[in-house]
Amino acid sequence: MPTGHFQPGQNGRPDSLRFRQVLGRFATGVVAITAVDPLDGLPCGLAANSFTSVSLDPPLVAFCVAYTSTSWPKLRGAKALTVNVLAEHQQSVCAQLAAKGGDKFAGLEWTESPGGNPVLEGALAWLDCAVEAEHPAGDHVIVVARVLRLDTHADGGPLVFFRGGYGGFVEPS
Repeated sequence: MPTGHFQPGQNGRPDSLRFRQVLGRFATGVVAITAVDPLDGLPCGLAANSFTSVSLDPPLVAFCVAYTSTSWPKLRGAKALTVNVLAEHQQSVCAQLAAKGGDKFAGLEWTESPGGNPVLEGALAWLDCAVEAEHPAGDHVIVVARVLRLDTHADGGPLVFFRGGYGGFVEPS
């Protein structure tokens, strides 16, 4: 039995605080999307918890990026992107890639994917992708990307985002 009820904000819609509070109960994994900026040859990236598989045939994934992102224009310009599935011990990596400005790769260890993009040391898996479509969606853009190559990378549990915080996943025994 539900304990609450719909509380409309302006225009009869839920307010953004309530929206975040309720959707925060949906646990998500966290990824880092990386590339090499074609203009300066430096690694660039961002963190996202809005990543999902879309299709097996063709192999498609999707993620959402805020229109205010200063990293997305650099990533968008690359021929391919690499999605890194972050491990539970990589919360600091997530925070570094989510920060505004600065050298997001300072102190991070990485190797090149076959597509030439950063695969972060300790990431559970990586997927080299090419952007196939972008769809406007409120204050974000939904990016649909075709998977070109992928592989597992490290062992461990996933970095999970839940109720505004980060944690791991305890496997059932």
